[in-house]
Amino acid sequence: MAADPSKGTSKRTASPVRLAAWRRGRWSEALCRLALRLKGYRILARGWRCPQGEIDIVARRGGTVAIVEVKARGSLYAAGAAVTPRQRRRLERAALAFVSRNPALNGLAIRFDVMMVVPGRWPRHVADAWREGA
Repeated sequence: MAADPSKGTSKRTASPVRLAAWRRGRWSEALCRLALRLKGYRILARGWRCPQGEIDIVARRGGTVAIVEVKARGSLYAAGAAVTPRQRRRLERAALAFVSRNPALNGLAIRFDVMMVVPGRWPRHVADAWREGA
């Protein structure tokens, strides 16, 4: 799980803007976990970190493991554009590390999803977002 910047051990305190963004991100991830559970997914991990990167949500439904990146922005376009090629590569490396540390997942299909959160709307779930044309 991600560290709370308001409870850091640093002598510096988080700026109000940074703290608000952190809280909005945590709230958005919780909303996305709820949406996934309502769709029949089981949440395997949240805020999972390793040296290769961080995975916001790991969820499973049937024989598929979804590696989910959550983006909270002011518009769907901005949220979708926030997933850069560099971030995709980092997420792919983190997913490999997660699966290698969880042998029960071997043999299951791994999919990369994006969930976009905008004010006043239910999260938009883009399954298999890395696939061309998705």
